[in-house]
Amino acid sequence: MGQFSWITQDTHEPIRERYSCSDKSKTTAYMHDHLGNVWEEKDYEGYGVFGEKDFYELLAEMNNLGSDRSLGIELYYSDKPFISPNLTRYKNWKWINKTPLDDPNQGWGNYEEEEEEYNSLDSWFDEF
Repeated sequence: MGQFSWITQDTHEPIRERYSCSDKSKTTAYMHDHLGNVWEEKDYEGYGVFGEKDFYELLAEMNNLGSDRSLGIELYYSDKPFISPNLTRYKNWKWINKTPLDDPNQGWGNYEEEEEEYNSLDSWFDEF
């Protein structure tokens, strides 16, 4: 199973994967459907699951494809029109018919943070 992450639609921040940062507020996100249901995820693992509900499964359900995650993934990456779950940093949100943007770093931070981490590892190895 691959990892998935998106940019939140309210704050325009990446939803961070829980192992990629120590600030757990950056791993918290809410998923909203068009019917007003909301799923809260406080410790995002990176696999598209928010509050025990899979993003692609919900996408399939919202588009009358049953609860088939594979069909949801296929639809998401197709050129076909669809309605999408919304992903936000805060719970108070009114669903809009807009798909969240994919995070190009898949929740693993950005280059500057990675470089800083590698530099700190280099100094750790220098001690030996």
